[in-house]
Amino acid sequence: MPEYCLIDKKDHVMTVTLNRPDRLNALHPPANAELGEVFDDFAQDDAMWVAIITGSGRGFSAGNDLRYQAEGGQRMPMPKGFAGLTSRFDLTKPVIAAVNGVSMGGGFEIALACDLIIASEKALFALPEPKVGLAALAGGLNRLPRQIGSKRALGMILTGRHVTAAEGKELGFVNEVVAHDELMQAAARWASDICACAPLSIRASKDVVYRSLSIGSLEESMATQYDSVKAMISSEDFVEGPKAFAEKRPPNWQGR
Repeated sequence: MPEYCLIDKKDHVMTVTLNRPDRLNALHPPANAELGEVFDDFAQDDAMWVAIITGSGRGFSAGNDLRYQAEGGQRMPMPKGFAGLTSRFDLTKPVIAAVNGVSMGGGFEIALACDLIIASEKALFALPEPKVGLAALAGGLNRLPRQIGSKRALGMILTGRHVTAAEGKELGFVNEVVAHDELMQAAARWASDICACAPLSIRASKDVVYRSLSIGSLEESMATQYDSVKAMISSEDFVEGPKAFAEKRPPNWQGR
């Protein structure tokens, strides 16, 4: 059983709850390594189509556990980054961040590494690393400008200021803001809507979106051959979708 998070698997959705509430879910190397294994399992589990990550207690994640570092805690490899996500670039299954409170530094970088951010009205976001002589090098400096543009991103990065959920939605990195006690229902609704679509179509769509951002031109990105698209076209679901449409019934997706 995981030590630093809680896992729930139901209806093709895996919910991961960061569980270090005494430290606002700040993550130390052992937690990050464990979460790397958790998301390895998610990637390999054919029954799991969508993941939701959230935090226990008052915070989503306060980021890197600096107290653990100052106390001389054991360092260990964490090749997939914070929460097993910030350095994971080969996951085509969608991940939703359900941000229930403080999402600072590495915690914000975790949320930015997810495909959707659903935020409680109590959520707060920041990349405050420059205030303590550091920099957001686990993807924050790379992902935030790509998601909201360089000027808006630098407005946060160069000041380290706190941004509310409502402003996050206005800036463009939050998909939806909901009442605090409705957060997990809202995240589950997004997950359910995704699961209503063909899993391999979802994975191909995510893969093409992200990979095309690193390809030089629109023409090149559209001409690129994607393995995820080949897998979609050769799947049973590629036949099932049009068949269900013609028969005027809900499709029975298999994810293969």
